[in-house]
Amino acid sequence: MKKVLYATVVAAIWSLVLACSTDNSADISPNSQSGVGGSMARFAIVGNALYCVLPDKLQVYDISVPDSPVAKNYVMLNVGLETIFPYKDNLFIGASDGMYIFDNRQPNSPSLLSRYTHVQSCDPVVVQEKYAYVTLRGGVNCRQFTSLSSLDVVDVSDLKNPRLVHTQPMESPYGLGVDGTQLFVCEGDNGLKVFDISKPEQPVLKETLKDVKSFDVIPLTKTLLVTGDGGFYQYRYQKGEKLELLSKISIEP
Repeated sequence: MKKVLYATVVAAIWSLVLACSTDNSADISPNSQSGVGGSMARFAIVGNALYCVLPDKLQVYDISVPDSPVAKNYVMLNVGLETIFPYKDNLFIGASDGMYIFDNRQPNSPSLLSRYTHVQSCDPVVVQEKYAYVTLRGGVNCRQFTSLSSLDVVDVSDLKNPRLVHTQPMESPYGLGVDGTQLFVCEGDNGLKVFDISKPEQPVLKETLKDVKSFDVIPLTKTLLVTGDGGFYQYRYQKGEKLELLSKISIEP
């Protein structure tokens, strides 16, 4: 647990760095006004709105004046909220009882569109076009009655009626990231896995890095940022090629 918390903190710090530099960089996220964070992030920036996932509610801050954030609104959900992923005009929130989808066209007043209750897990979600990818890890508080772990593919083309289209067994999945035809899934002590999603609803495993104890990833246009046990990694990725290690920053918890 300490390893996961440590890696999450590192990812959060890096997310802030990326968010602060977005205005001066290329478009590296589905929403060019968004900060960039990992799939296990508990906060997200979209335009002048900062969203914070608290245990029982979604808190919204106006950050038009960056050094003076103002609390604008909150949405009570009364469940164990865990992660947030902004995509286009929506927010996808992972919770202990499912995945919540919010309409975010009015940034200070997000409205709930639907809840997908199949996903009973503390783990994250990422989205690309009409598919959401969700990791479910067995043996944790939210799934203490099962040891099964999986990667689920959910069709979200109808945001008010998300539906499961594929599931496949995993070992111990944590964070994940998606870019084009590549899906990256962290497996903790079991390494980092790369899937081909040329057919988005049918991920095909292409590569496993067993020596990387990974907890979260951020794909940024051919550069993959990975937080793991003992350090922060950068890899170069391209379709059809193996991951190439660019650098590692060793950090002691």
